[in-house]
Amino acid sequence: MFRFENLEIWKKSIEITKKLFDIADELERKKLYKFAEQLRRAALSIPNNIAEGSGSNSKREFIQFLNIAKRSCFENANMVIIFEKRGYVKATIKQAILMEVEDLCRMISGFTRTLKD
Repeated sequence: MFRFENLEIWKKSIEITKKLFDIADELERKKLYKFAEQLRRAALSIPNNIAEGSGSNSKREFIQFLNIAKRSCFENANMVIIFEKRGYVKATIKQAILMEVEDLCRMISGFTRTLKD
């Protein structure tokens, strides 16, 4: 078992990624292929950076990967907001995703603080 598989932030990021992929699937049904691909890449960036960082040899390096994962959360939030404004995503879905992404950002920040101690 890999170290990241035990991390709550990784587990939460996987759940969010699945939901973002659902949105990407819907974008594809609307023939918005480039938006779907960008959303998938940004969504995967969150758990990928948590996983990659967990294999780091130093806490400082791990923190850098966590920072990238957190920034990817912001990127995903921004895209979902734009997609809702364009009518590609329902407001209720947007709100639910934003709440989960915000929660994950807090979790990542909290975990980062434990690495600094």
